[in-house]
Parts: sequence; structure tokens; C-alpha cells
Amino acid sequence: MTLIFNQKMDLGRMTIVLISFLAILIVVSTIHSTIPVSAQFDSTYALNNTLFVSGSATANTKADEVIVSLGVETTDKTAEKALLSNSNLMNKVIGALKESGVQPNETSTSTFSINPNYNYSKYGDKGNLTGFTVSNSIQIESSNINNVSHWIDTAVQAGANTVNDVYFSVSEEKLQNIKNMLLKEAVTNAKKKADIVAAASGLNVAGIKSITVGEIGLPPPVPGPLYAKSVSSDEASSTPILAGEQEISTTISIVYILGR
Repeated sequence: MTLIFNQKMDLGRMTIVLISFLAILIVVSTIHSTIPVSAQFDSTYALNNTLFVSGSATANTKADEVIVSLGVETTDKTAEKALLSNSNLMNKVIGALKESGVQPNETSTSTFSINPNYNYSKYGDKGNLTGFTVSNSIQIESSNINNVSHWIDTAVQAGANTVNDVYFSVSEEKLQNIKNMLLKEAVTNAKKKADIVAAASGLNVAGIKSITVGEIGLPPPVPGPLYAKSVSSDEASSTPILAGEQEISTTISIVYILGR
């Protein structure tokens, strides 16, 4: 009788131990399964409380640099004569430009070519060699943009008969200062937008999650009026060349964190 009673007691204890073990497993399993759900909820909450805003800024500025390409084109029956004639005229042009204020470090040769000329009207596809054309152009890069008209007039009077390009641009130093200013203004513009949207939603800006700086919108070089080949000095001096203004812009994208 006593033996049977002890066996029943041991069986009861084992049952209690087993039930307790199962209860612990259930609790641990429940805790383990709720941890990822909680993390996912927090992540979604943070994502839903962000605001993407784009800010922009624009400035108009005057060019402070100019590039002028001009030259001499000569034609003769032989390459030697065409080259000699071209060299003499180009030396006069360069000398006149130096006297008018163009510095030696502001000029460089941009193009030089010697091309044969053919007459195809009598000899068909083969053509008849009639002479040679020599083209020689120099490039002036300077910050004295107010002297462009004078330099072109001087060059034409000295013998230049081609003005290929006149381009105005903004110097790197001036451009960098404008970039810095525009970035600050773009950030301020984005913050104002964020404050308005947050206030209308009953929230306020609590921080910044990320910032992306867009490209600076740089203007292409601005061409000035060009002179045709073989122009006279009177025609050249009658055309003013003005730099005008150029527009520079930038954008910035900011993701703000919102709070109450």
C-alpha cells in the first residue's frame, strides 16, 4: 500500500516538472517570436515619420573671362608663298595685339593648317591644283572682357581676316564662391518647406536623416557676335560685344525626421 502511494507521488511530481518545462518553452518561444515583430514595427514607424524635401537656389552673374579666337587666312600658288604671306600678317596681328594690351601669357596658337586647292570644273574628279591656303588662328584668354571689341578692331586693322569664336565665361574662383552661396540658400529653402509641411501636419522637424547635393547647373559659354571673313576695320568697329549675364543654379534633397 505504501509502495503504491509513493509511486503515485513520484508520478505527480514528474507531471508537475513536465508541465513547468513546457510552460517555460512556450514563454521562451513567445518572446523569441515577438522580437522581430517589434523591430519591424519600429522601423516602419521611423520610415513613416520622415519627410523628403527638395530645395533650390539660383543666381545671375556677369561673366568675368573671355576667349577670342581670330586669325589670318592666305592663299597663293605655292605653299611657300602662302605660308610666308600668312606668317607676315600674323606677326603684325600679334604685335598689334601686344601694343593694345594683350599679355603674352594670354595668347596661344589654336589652329594651323595648309590645304591644297583644286579646280574640278575642267578636269573632273582628278582636279587641277591651283594653289594652297594657309590658315593660322590664335586664341586670347583674358579677364579683360571690356577690351574685346578693341582687340578685334586692332587685329582686323593689322591684317586678321577671320574671327572664329568669342565666348564669355565665369572664372573658377568666382564660380566657387557662387556655388557655396547657392548651397546655403538651397538648404534654407528646403528647411522652410519642411517647416511648413510639418506644422500643417501637427508635427515639427526633429532632425535630418540624409542630404543629397545635386549638380550645379552651370551655363555654357556665351558666344558673342562674330565677324565674317575679309571684313574691313570700319565694319568691325561698328559692332559692340557685350558679356551679358549668366544663370547658375543648384538643387539639394534632404530627408527630415519628424516628431511631435
